[in-house]
Amino acid sequence: MRIGVGYDVHRLVRGRPLILGGVRIDSDWGLEGHSDADVLVHAISDALLGALALGDLGHHFPDSDSCYRGISSVTLLKRVMAMLHDQAYRLHNLDTVIIAQKPRLAGHIPAIRRNLADLLATDPRSISVKAKTAESLGALGRGEGIAVNAVCLITQVIH
Repeated sequence: MRIGVGYDVHRLVRGRPLILGGVRIDSDWGLEGHSDADVLVHAISDALLGALALGDLGHHFPDSDSCYRGISSVTLLKRVMAMLHDQAYRLHNLDTVIIAQKPRLAGHIPAIRRNLADLLATDPRSISVKAKTAESLGALGRGEGIAVNAVCLITQVIH
């Protein structure tokens, strides 16, 4: 068994779609970034890469490479999952915390969990997605961005 920790944060801006866990959220505000800026998928990808001791998302998919401009974070996650499978591991469970003052996310969590379970080839009961506010403290509390913490456990596949 191996444990990985991931973290990501992106600024909220007008005029971009808000995508979390591969699910489009109805909002006037979206996340700024080189890719589609899915902060949840980025943190999950970093946790998986960390568990594999393969660095972080920026190492494998640098924002200095124009081929990743506007790319779906789900596409990057699929590539990370291929690395996981290539090393004969599978995801055992995942726990995430989305820190966002706005928008309210509670109603979107079931869809996000189902989508992540599909993407990660696991049972939705192995995926935890929680949403918390920053209690109006700091930049996140002022609604300037969204941050995510993710922790995963991977296990080796025995044939």
